[in-house]
Amino acid sequence: MSVLAVLMLAGGATACGGREPAPAPAATIASAPPDPDDEARTALAARAALAEDHRFAALYHFDPPGAPERNVVATVATDGSWRVDIAGGALGGSADVSVVSNADGVYQCSLPSVANPISPSCVRVADAGKRIPKAYDPKVQRLFRTWLGTFTDRQSALSVTPAAPLAGADTAGGSSCFAVDSISASLNPPVDVGIYCYAENGLLTAAKVDFGLLTLASTPVAPPAKVDLPGPVGAGAALGTASPPPPPLPPPTSSATTPAR
Repeated sequence: MSVLAVLMLAGGATACGGREPAPAPAATIASAPPDPDDEARTALAARAALAEDHRFAALYHFDPPGAPERNVVATVATDGSWRVDIAGGALGGSADVSVVSNADGVYQCSLPSVANPISPSCVRVADAGKRIPKAYDPKVQRLFRTWLGTFTDRQSALSVTPAAPLAGADTAGGSSCFAVDSISASLNPPVDVGIYCYAENGLLTAAKVDFGLLTLASTPVAPPAKVDLPGPVGAGAALGTASPPPPPLPPPTSSATTPAR
């Protein structure tokens, strides 16, 4: 067979069998961009987990709405006990108190001040790890310890988004701020809704909630091995947060004069 015939037969076989189709290009599945809210929720949980283990003592400034700025001293001891001293934390801002938590329970302690030179004393107001009754709760201590377990729980009914740094927040330590809201239909939200700022080591640097603005005012120092109650434990009632009622007015004096004899 001539070379030309061989080429013609090969061409005819190709024409009869048809050309094999080119393989279809593989489908490209575009991955969804990361959800910034989910990233913020993860970042808050990570910072709160660090805060649970962080031990420190530091001075803060607390600015409640419609009231003068006051000092707050927060201490988390090596053994996990903690204490928050709150100037003006009771009796409508006229009494200084401390909230102390240890293995035996949660205590509210009255503290002496220049305007109120009393002997310090403490009252047990809750079991260990439980919340203080509303009537005695100065609230500020909740920003440091109470909500950390809720922040680390990814199943908690929270909405978390990145937030701009709060005015006065310390950003030198890599502080990040998170806007926290509740997505629960309950009338009692699982946390104090607001903005929380944490440094890279878990230190709370600032918080803004409906009852005030808290900002770090000093460089933290090493904590003690454990916190102490500032006074003896008594059986009296704890100090309420509401202003005390005004003292009763003195009875009116008579303006009548005795007639001359």
